[in-house]
Amino acid sequence: MAATAPLLEINRLVKYFPVNSGYFEPPRIVKAVNSVSLAIREGETYGLVGESGCGKSTTGRLILRLIEPTEGQVKFQGRDVLNFSKEELRKVRKDMQMVFQDPFSALNPRIRIGSAIQETMDIFEIGDAKDRKVRVYDILEKVGLQRDHYDRYPHEFSGGQRQRIVLARALAVGPKFVVCDEPVSALDVSTQSQIINLLEKLQHDMKLTYLFIAHNLSVVRHISDRIGVMYLGHLMEEAETDSLFERPMHPYTQALLSAVPHPNPRRKRERVILSGDVPSPLNLPTGCVFHTRCPYAIGACRDTVPDLREVDARHKVACHKVHDWNI
Repeated sequence: MAATAPLLEINRLVKYFPVNSGYFEPPRIVKAVNSVSLAIREGETYGLVGESGCGKSTTGRLILRLIEPTEGQVKFQGRDVLNFSKEELRKVRKDMQMVFQDPFSALNPRIRIGSAIQETMDIFEIGDAKDRKVRVYDILEKVGLQRDHYDRYPHEFSGGQRQRIVLARALAVGPKFVVCDEPVSALDVSTQSQIINLLEKLQHDMKLTYLFIAHNLSVVRHISDRIGVMYLGHLMEEAETDSLFERPMHPYTQALLSAVPHPNPRRKRERVILSGDVPSPLNLPTGCVFHTRCPYAIGACRDTVPDLREVDARHKVACHKVHDWNI
């Protein structure tokens, strides 16, 4: 049987931001996302991890065209979103939604939450006014809130409840694909667990596909089917979740995972300490961007950017040394 085409596919996605250096100097360039390629299958959760500033949130915004890419391709259901007209883009955004990191800043404090959720349905002209209100009641219950919350304002809710409201607003239009950008990072551990369990239930009930962006590896491990690891705008490794945690291949991934506490306190991981600081995205190293901190760097690492290549079943790595080991 032929493999099913991915729901979302991005190819060599690039985003550079110009930064003004002064009146008499040319603008400098922040290389936020560099030739990132990945594919997400329908119904799966793809976790995207990395340190702050690595480009993972920018990648999520590029996919939805909340910001315009410098170059590359974003295919949703086989069609390149970057070639869409404004009207085509408006229509496809019904199927592609986003849940942001800070739910309070994502909600207008002067608008009741029922109206905020219904507003998305107004934009896409879903049903009439009566149908929309009924739909809001239904989605409130699905995310674990009550009907009488409809007329309340954002400040009347806890952080976890506000995140449920933002999630309800994204799901009210019936999307197929949702970018979850650090959706639990501002919440306490117990509330994080509740939101993650809710996301999993909603995914099952509504047949959703997620791009789950986070820096908390334990959270990503729990919810993701596959994981991509980013560093300075590059995708360094990609694998199914169990494979990545049991056999990380890229030295950067190994360092990240070594900092995650083991669930069994009697088992201790050997901590990998990286030397040096993270280079500035204004002045990236030549070749592999990780070579200045990598304990295994060889000559090729300084000269040539490694391709993201499959070195094991469904396990891809961008590393010259790993490629040599697998020849």
